Amino acid sequence: MAGLKRLRDGKIAGLYDLDKTLGRGHFAVVKLARHVFTGEKVAVKVIDKTKLDPVARGHLFQEVRCMKLVQHPNVVRLYEVIDTATKLYLILELGDGGDMYDCIMKHDGGLSEEVAKCYFAQIVHAISYCHRLHVVHRDLKPENVVFFEKQGIVKLTDFGFSNRFQPGKTLNTSCGSLAYSAPEILLGDEYDAPAVDIWSLGVILFMLVCGQPPFQEANDSETLTMIMDCKYNVPSHISSACRDLIGRMLQRDPKRRATLEEIEGHDWLKGVDPSPATKMSTPLVSHRSLSEEEHGSIIQRMVLGGIADRDNITEDCLLIPLLCCDFVFQKLCNCLNLSS
Repeated sequence: MAGLKRLRDGKIAGLYDLDKTLGRGHFAVVKLARHVFTGEKVAVKVIDKTKLDPVARGHLFQEVRCMKLVQHPNVVRLYEVIDTATKLYLILELGDGGDMYDCIMKHDGGLSEEVAKCYFAQIVHAISYCHRLHVVHRDLKPENVVFFEKQGIVKLTDFGFSNRFQPGKTLNTSCGSLAYSAPEILLGDEYDAPAVDIWSLGVILFMLVCGQPPFQEANDSETLTMIMDCKYNVPSHISSACRDLIGRMLQRDPKRRATLEEIEGHDWLKGVDPSPATKMSTPLVSHRSLSEEEHGSIIQRMVLGGIADRDNITEDCLLIPLLCCDFVFQKLCNCLNLSS
């Protein structure tokens, strides 16, 4: 990742205007931002590299590596990585409907099973794709599932604990959130990577239909005991098929947990479209949603910004059929010698 030649207050290399803070962590802050040429809103994860210890640096490297590898309609896209002397900026796709945890908290007793299965099928579809690329998420939880209401879908985000794995070989890094972590991770054992994501999927499904986590006691010690004993109670109104699927994922022994193939083929998910996003061909910014005046304004700003002359912009991006936001990002990066 190449360094930048310039960085102005509230603006990243002249490309994005930073706005309000959306979230905050130990080493990073997530901000709303707007692309100065297209007006497209994005989320920018700003990491303070001076505060990173070797472990955190390793997690950051894996996050970027895995997000660049994973390109799926139900995974939040990483558009750009901008590196400076002290900061790293991850330019991310911005959801417009909040996260799944907030959605669950608005529904006492959980969502209806018909709605829950639509969301859950998409999450499973995304994780199945990740595992085929030998990427394990390791921090699956409702807070890391984001709604894209205009598209009518959900997407996975926050790959901060993700990693590559080799089938048949174990991992040993302890990570994730207590209430969603598999027993073998909490014990500090070596573990089969795909199995820990499947446990977390079981917790997510339980929360979707029940409105609360299966393992959440007054303190962490009691919660840990419940997880190790695999003790949870499914409310009586939950269907037998849904109960069965939850039970197949929340197995203390990872070897007894359902595989992703078994989950996708389970009776509870029969008839549910796991990939509605694949039917959408409209990019983030296109001629379908922009007026001719807006097209002209974008091109004019690109010309004034020194990206290219009008003829080259129009020819390169095939403006008549399509003007895609990704094209704008790439042209800007090529002009400013940024690494993508």
